Amino acid sequence: MFKPHVTVACVVHARGKFLVVEETINAKALWNQPAGHLEADETLVQAAERELWEETGIRATPQHFIRMHQWLAPDKTPFLRFLFAIDLNDTCATEPHDSDIDRCLWLTAEEILNAKNLRSALVAESIRCWQSGERHPLSLVGEFNWPFTEGVK
Repeated sequence: MFKPHVTVACVVHARGKFLVVEETINAKALWNQPAGHLEADETLVQAAERELWEETGIRATPQHFIRMHQWLAPDKTPFLRFLFAIDLNDTCATEPHDSDIDRCLWLTAEEILNAKNLRSALVAESIRCWQSGERHPLSLVGEFNWPFTEGVK
């Protein structure tokens, strides 16, 4: 049965810098946006806020939805990755609460786009999407709660 992994990611920008998280996978330090899986009983925006806080210690709400990427990882794992934009007034201190995150870095777009240690091609693609100015209202990925009504089919 086909079941793609649903993930969220945040392009966090402040004063010309972008926030990346560094994690060690198979003895290699890799960079990614703050990102992770959607959990049960949370909206996509709530998942983005939670992952941002867990991986960086920053509490912020996405201002815009950028894009959804459908991606097949090299190991053939399918992903649907919902990308959000968070613009902060200034870079700020970070404090990862997720033990998988080694550290957080504020880097220029060029540093990220030219890096050889990106977790996936989606990391650079997310920066390019942000640079393109693509922004959509959060309502585009808003939740839909159908009130349960007895007898409704």
